[in-house]
Amino acid sequence: MTTPADARATVPTDGPGAGAATRGLATFVALTREEFARDHWGRAPLLTRADALPPPTHGFGQAAVDELLSSRALRTPFLRMARTGATLPDSAFTLGGGVGATVGDQVSEDKVLRLFAEGATIVLQALHRTWAPVATTARELAADLGHPVQVNAYVTPPQNQGFADHYDVHDVLVVQVAGEKHWRVRPPVLEAPLRSQPWTERRDEVARAATAAPVVDAVLRPGDCLYLPRGWLHSATALGGVSTHLTFGIHVWTVRTLVDDLLRAAATHLDADAEARASLPLGADVLDAGTSRDARGVVRAALDRALDAVTDDELAALLAARARGAQRAEPLGVLGQHAAAERTHVHGWRVRDGLASRWEGDTLVTRVGRVEVPHDAHDALRVVLSGALEPGRLHEDLLRRLVLAGVVVPSDDEAPAAAPRPPLP
Repeated sequence: MTTPADARATVPTDGPGAGAATRGLATFVALTREEFARDHWGRAPLLTRADALPPPTHGFGQAAVDELLSSRALRTPFLRMARTGATLPDSAFTLGGGVGATVGDQVSEDKVLRLFAEGATIVLQALHRTWAPVATTARELAADLGHPVQVNAYVTPPQNQGFADHYDVHDVLVVQVAGEKHWRVRPPVLEAPLRSQPWTERRDEVARAATAAPVVDAVLRPGDCLYLPRGWLHSATALGGVSTHLTFGIHVWTVRTLVDDLLRAAATHLDADAEARASLPLGADVLDAGTSRDARGVVRAALDRALDAVTDDELAALLAARARGAQRAEPLGVLGQHAAAERTHVHGWRVRDGLASRWEGDTLVTRVGRVEVPHDAHDALRVVLSGALEPGRLHEDLLRRLVLAGVVVPSDDEAPAAAPRPPLP
């Protein structure tokens, strides 16, 4: 059933997003970016029905689940299982790999089958690393949002609830893949929780809040999408058959992220400050709060100087390093890429997706490494990275180095290029 609040959070078929671009965020919501940012991003849930959205691009379904469980030699933590709100031990669904594969925690499809038949939910974690179409969809979403994205799948037996009411410490886009699932969503007990503030630290508050009337009380069917900001309580129950949904978890950068990086950068400047390096008075009693109280003025002055000394480029470099470590670039074939580097004149080329490129002087820094670039080639490479010039127009020696660095890849069998990207900072 759908409550009045749920109806207000639902996008109709003829919503303003109809006919818009069908990549990135537009795959999941039928609002314009501006409308989504103003009314829902980090603020309120949004339920969008399948008939308001373009066809899904994730390429995930029952066949994918069976292949991953039986033929991909998955190990923990790529799989976990839960029953009646509790996560099962890894040993309940894993075995050794057999002769020639001395790995003791490979997924056993036989154990998984028995547990699933008994009502346990299958959780396939990090699908952005194990299922290529999901990985592509996740990269496009992350590029559109500017925040890292990871993807899990939840496969729940009929009439079962995988997890009790809880909240996540990241935003979530839930995409129903198969079957039906009844979702109940309630307001937060802690607004915009950080990753260091999980719901398990507030079990009693969550349990009390779970008795309130839900803000969203709706059944998701294949193709439907539900956006949940971090902190919003939710639970889901499979109805009438096996239910599969994907969660695209958005690990948002926050003001606190920038504060942490600013303090890290300031600490480096404090090391160069003679007053900050000065010893405390002889005989100082560090067990007495008065000692730190008396030093507070000096400490504050030193910290103010250090904070003022941090440049925008220093702070940006720290956040860029976080961003590079938070996602991975588009996969490439090692042997194919190596062979292509020896035949640069034969191939068409394109910039590899998901590089998170940034210039540091004469060095191009990406998720896959660092490339020294001759100064006279900077402008041409900037244009290539923006998507406005074919990489094949670069000098052959630089092109070969970019190929071996994994920055450009053959475009022979690729779909039409994406729209030009904004220039790098």
